[in-house]
Amino acid sequence: MISLSRLGAIALVVTTISLPARAADPIKHGFLATGAETFIVDESGKVIWKCPHSSRDGWVLDNGNVLLALSKSKAYPGGGVAEIDKDGKEVFAFKGTQSEVNTVQPLGDGKVLLTEAGDKPRVLEVNRDGKVLAEVPLQAQTKDHHLQTRMTRKLPNGNYLVPQLLDRVVREYDPKGKIVWEVKTPHMPFTAIRLPDGNTLIGCTLGNLVIEVDKGGKEVWRVTNDDLPNKPINDAWGVQRLENGNTVITSHHATTKQTKLTEVTREKKVVWTYTDDRKSGIHHFQILDAKGKPEKNPLR
Repeated sequence: MISLSRLGAIALVVTTISLPARAADPIKHGFLATGAETFIVDESGKVIWKCPHSSRDGWVLDNGNVLLALSKSKAYPGGGVAEIDKDGKEVFAFKGTQSEVNTVQPLGDGKVLLTEAGDKPRVLEVNRDGKVLAEVPLQAQTKDHHLQTRMTRKLPNGNYLVPQLLDRVVREYDPKGKIVWEVKTPHMPFTAIRLPDGNTLIGCTLGNLVIEVDKGGKEVWRVTNDDLPNKPINDAWGVQRLENGNTVITSHHATTKQTKLTEVTREKKVVWTYTDDRKSGIHHFQILDAKGKPEKNPLR
């Protein structure tokens, strides 16, 4: 006869038997890509929107329209910015007045930030009527306009964070154009992102690396091809820090069937990549959620 206490022990053993753990769902991302080709793909990799213009920077807005920094062309000889709806119609446009426009950022209340590269490099804020609301001169070399600035961003404190490629420096300017902070970089900086803790995340182009520096400019984190299998970084231009703490990096020089985007954890583990058949790489990007919406507080 088996005692009640023995039955209890058997029952306990049975209830502790577990099934094999279910594998975590693979990471998927939709995103807006800017560069020689401008397009949006969903999480399956299907193109759901595209634009005929070559672009430098861009944002999917809350209304579903796309705000772009446009490369120079016949229609935009000095580059420009445009907001384009789902049907491809321009609902707002501003033409650059110098050599190039390399940045765009929506500021709310209909205002837009952009940078102009040229003999007088500057940050502009304009409204939807094309009126210039703010102009901030930048201290940058003028020999090579193309390598003056890239992904400039207005900060919550009202200042501007500006990567300056050929100068190999990231600078923070106040609204009057005074430099209030700067850090030298190991290679030409393309993207500079001020993180909530005050650190700055920087994509360093042909150095094939991304660094994070603290308020004093000390490097506190770095990821390079030496940290990653198959060396996927090929010209680290665009960078985005996701809400989960992971970092997504472009490979601008990647071509057909090569890795265009790589997501790494803080521990430098690759958890997602994107590859396609396009010959051109991705200049910059914006990661989107499953519904094609941007993150609430995108760090890019």
